[in-house]
Amino acid sequence: MIDKLDMEILQLLEKDASLPYTEIARRLKLNESTVRKRVAALKQKGVIRKFTVAIEPSKIGFNTVAIIGVDVDPPKLLEVAQKLCEIPETRYVATSTGDHMIMTEIWTRDGKELSKIISEKIGTIEGVKKICPAIILEKLKV
Repeated sequence: MIDKLDMEILQLLEKDASLPYTEIARRLKLNESTVRKRVAALKQKGVIRKFTVAIEPSKIGFNTVAIIGVDVDPPKLLEVAQKLCEIPETRYVATSTGDHMIMTEIWTRDGKELSKIISEKIGTIEGVKKICPAIILEKLKV
């Protein structure tokens, strides 16, 4: 488990993963070595999987972002999920409960490109039964 201090470190890193350990230490009134050791322990435990950046898709030419629910034949669930992971435009793939068995986010330049991916890449995967795209109008929280 993690304690309150670990959680405070995680909250700072979630806001800005590039924050130097010295700055985290200053804000939390700790030694830099304490922060470094705690972050290393959180990485070792698998709490921190990676440090990354949040990209604004439209700023790099991806003007259509869609969340797509995919229903599949149950025996093909993991196979279809893996095939979706291989599509370059896919940002994430997750198996889920609820309305759809697989959820994926796809970034494309426009609606025409999205339609092509849905029909030619997702629709042709063996085991796919239903594809339900929803275009994101505005992302309010990342």
